[in-house]
Amino acid sequence: MATYRQIAEYVRAKNGFDPKTCWIAHVLSDKGLTKRKARNRIDPKMRAYPCPPLKRDAIEGALKHFAMI
Repeated sequence: MATYRQIAEYVRAKNGFDPKTCWIAHVLSDKGLTKRKARNRIDPKMRAYPCPPLKRDAIEGALKHFAMI
C-alpha cells in the first residue's frame, strides 16, 4: 500500500499538479479503503475540502498504478 506522499509524487509527476491529502483521502474513502475518520475532522458528516471532479481521475490513476484499487 502506497503512502499519501508516494501518491502525491506520482500525481505531480504524471499530471503536473500537487493533490491535497484530503483529496486523496476522499477518493480512498469513496472506494472503501479507509479504516476510520480523521481525529481532527471538524464535522464528521461533511468534508471541508472534497476532491474536485477534474482531479479525481488523476488520483484514481495513481491508486491503480500502486495496485490499491
